[in-house]
Amino acid sequence: MTLLSRRHALLLALSPALPAQAQVHAQDPAPALSSVPWPGRLEVAVDATDVARRVFNVSQRLSVTPGLLTLRLPRWLPGYHWPEGDAARLAGLFVQTAAGQRLRWRRQPLDTLAFDVQVPEGVDELQLQFQFLGAHSPEAGRVTITPELLAVHWETLVLYPGGRSSDAIVCEPRVKLPEGWAVAGALRDVTGGEPEPDAQGWRRYAPLTLEKLVDSPLFAGRHYKRFALDRPGAARPVALHVFAEEPEELAATREQVLAHAGLVQQADKLFGVRHFDHYDFLLMISRRYSTHGLEHHESSENSVGLGYFKDWDKHLSHRGLLPHEYVHSWCGKYRRPADLLTANFDLPMQDTLLWVYEGMTNYWGDVLTVRSGLATPAQARDRLAREAAVLEARRGRLWRDLQDTTNAPVVEVRPHLDWPSWQRSADYYPEGTLLWLDADTLIRERSGGRRSLEDFAHRFFAGPGGLPRPKPYDFDEVVATLQAVQPHGWAAWLRGHLDNHGPGAPLNGLLRGGWQLGWSDTPSEFELADDAEAGREITDHSFSLGLVLGKEGLIEEVLWDSPAFRAGLAPQLRVVAVNQLAYAPERLLSALKAREPLTLLLRDGERFRNVAIDYRDGPRYPRLERLTGVPDRLGQIYTPRR
Repeated sequence: MTLLSRRHALLLALSPALPAQAQVHAQDPAPALSSVPWPGRLEVAVDATDVARRVFNVSQRLSVTPGLLTLRLPRWLPGYHWPEGDAARLAGLFVQTAAGQRLRWRRQPLDTLAFDVQVPEGVDELQLQFQFLGAHSPEAGRVTITPELLAVHWETLVLYPGGRSSDAIVCEPRVKLPEGWAVAGALRDVTGGEPEPDAQGWRRYAPLTLEKLVDSPLFAGRHYKRFALDRPGAARPVALHVFAEEPEELAATREQVLAHAGLVQQADKLFGVRHFDHYDFLLMISRRYSTHGLEHHESSENSVGLGYFKDWDKHLSHRGLLPHEYVHSWCGKYRRPADLLTANFDLPMQDTLLWVYEGMTNYWGDVLTVRSGLATPAQARDRLAREAAVLEARRGRLWRDLQDTTNAPVVEVRPHLDWPSWQRSADYYPEGTLLWLDADTLIRERSGGRRSLEDFAHRFFAGPGGLPRPKPYDFDEVVATLQAVQPHGWAAWLRGHLDNHGPGAPLNGLLRGGWQLGWSDTPSEFELADDAEAGREITDHSFSLGLVLGKEGLIEEVLWDSPAFRAGLAPQLRVVAVNQLAYAPERLLSALKAREPLTLLLRDGERFRNVAIDYRDGPRYPRLERLTGVPDRLGQIYTPRR
């Protein structure tokens, strides 16, 4: 899934420590599914030309048999880890026979993504028409259509017959785009090439299963450039497709392109095989299109703000986005947790192994970011220091373990948490990084440097390569593969990480890697770039006062049990004054540097109050500090493979 800004996505439902075999919980028996191919065709035509109004017009033709037919939109989508399906943007649904007879449909009241239609005798085809209404602003939802750019997400554009496995339904998709627009994605035409528009402007793609269609979004736009990231004639080529709001955003230097090509080369050395026929990075650069990252088997969706190439040195946190999603082609798409690999999009998924799916992806994504040249080792250490510091301050660990955070995608129906340091959320991303760093350095230490987690990657992600086909795994296979690389009590070791209640973050991997968490009185280059890139006007004193302020002194976060928390501060209060002088970020920083207790005047609606904070240690920002006498295993991990 998307990295988001992992600084603010280091985000917990109470559960006791569980034995390894209890990870996958029993479910009610699922309704029987038919794997028999759906008889006939499901044609879907998406007219995406009305970008001014953010409207896609959709037409479908579906072979049917008489009787009750349930048409569905997907609910559980791979990569999201929660029931993402949403029918709110579907409008104008009309169903009729090929002869023009309009049929009534009725939405199921307990399953609002399902529409029941009674097919009359003698009818073998239905025709559907509806619109997808795109969001006009972030407040209305994720923006995926602008006057310059768009994405085609098939899960929002296909009504399919229920009761079948997703591999049993074959779709025939076509798309019409605004004139002169380019398009890219994993889909190909019947010749295996990129389809050209016909006389009416339609691009027709080869028939494919519903499972693969939903896994194959399209990006399109006015301004486009393609970069080949592979050697000419590669059997399973990889390319970067860039779409931008402004044409100057497409200009990449030779060094920038080589770094992206280095990502492909270093991934080959790590995994040893490509489990795809071709791979297409889809990158959107825009101030209006919502920032996003999502994995697919033969492509990935990546959308960032302006300046990805143009302001390269100012955009550090997004350098890890493409590596993360690319690693997912192996970790998440090819090797997939058994409880996430369901027969169709209606069956609930379970997230018990997200510490592998996302945690290991996070780890290898960070490593490949450095090995490829997309970031320097110093920048990677600054990121790691930030993540370690945030997790070290997570008081929520006292009641909620890492294993339970894998339930966060389903538990958290609202995206905002008032007390993330106490509630915890998707900590399986950053804490997964620390877990797998711990495993990597442990293997290196125990084997005298002869083996590492790379040996695990070669074994675990091995296979014949070529056409994508997911291969399930469970906790026991993870343990067995680790054991084959380096004998150790891995089951107990992993449960120790997953069921731990602290206190403090799991930092043994850092220490064994030759580094320790330290502190500076100035923020790192990564922290400054991360704030600027997110467009957030914030003043961050998380590791001193335990306080993060936004524009005009609005408190965005108070860390649980921090000096600010103990003084009674809370989110959404406003700091009006510091030591009896009007609030300004510089004034608060100066008060911290004085290393004396300070007083804040707070506004809570129409009420004002003074609070005293007895904190005297000055500003604190995380850094990694080199340990003497310990091999620099972290540096060895970051070194490119030749």
